This record gives sequence, structure tokens and C-alpha cells, in this order.
Amino acid sequence: MTLKLTTPAFTPGGDIPAQYTCDGSDKSPALSWNSPPEGTHSFALIVEDPDAPGGTWVHWVVYDLPPTDRELPAGVPREDKLPAGARQGRNDFGRMGYGGPCPPPGPAHRYYFKLYALDTKLELRSGSTRTQVDRSMRGHILAHADLMGRYHRT
Repeated sequence: MTLKLTTPAFTPGGDIPAQYTCDGSDKSPALSWNSPPEGTHSFALIVEDPDAPGGTWVHWVVYDLPPTDRELPAGVPREDKLPAGARQGRNDFGRMGYGGPCPPPGPAHRYYFKLYALDTKLELRSGSTRTQVDRSMRGHILAHADLMGRYHRT
């Protein structure tokens, strides 16, 4: 079964609108996905920029999303705990929740939204880092989906 992640905010590989970046309201875009494989107990979402000057920059970490969820609305609050037991981690800006694209002026950066269907609930404390989430997911990924958008500043 193929897990698919979509957004009404931009087309895959297309430009991310400024409202979802530090040049706009810096709110998270709405995301949705199809049914996961049987045995899914939770989802995790990681958003990253592999083109950042100092190496991959993490923009958002969400985990323990319920297996019945099929979407995240636009503008998810920057709170450690979300409904139904989901939690947000700390991004590389040092803040909880979503931190939108904010590259230096120059060529477009790629932003990967990565959704993972897991056979377990991670049950990490709120504010966990991407490294901690990656370590906890190891051996538990049933399926994953990637969605990439681009953003540049002049």
C-alpha cells in the first residue's frame, strides 16, 4: 500500500506560498493523507530543508498522531500537546511546532514534508527533537510519504 501526502497549499515540487513562511504569517499548511497500512498505531511528521547552509534544517516535528487521523489543518497551534494525544517536537529554530521556510536570499530551497505510518506509538515527551523521534521510529515504519515544495527569497 502506498501512503500519499497532499496539501491544497501548493503542488508537489511547486512553490510554497509566502503565507506559510517567515515572510508571511508563518502558519503551517493544511496536510492530508490516505488510509495507512493495516497495523498502523500512529503517524509522525517531519518537515526539513536539506539545502540549508549549515546542513539539513528541521522545521517541524509532530508525532503520536492517531491512526484514525487523515489530516492536519492549516495553522496548527505551536503547543506541545495536540488533540487526541499527538505531540509536537522542537524545531531547529529552538521553538515548539511549525517554523516555516526562511532561507537566505538566493536559489530556492527544497522543503520535504515526510509522513510516517508507524506500528507503535512513540510516547516521547513533548518537545522531543527530530533525532529522538528518528531513533524511536527505527524498526517501526510501515510506510512513508514525501511531499516537496520550494521556496526562495530575493
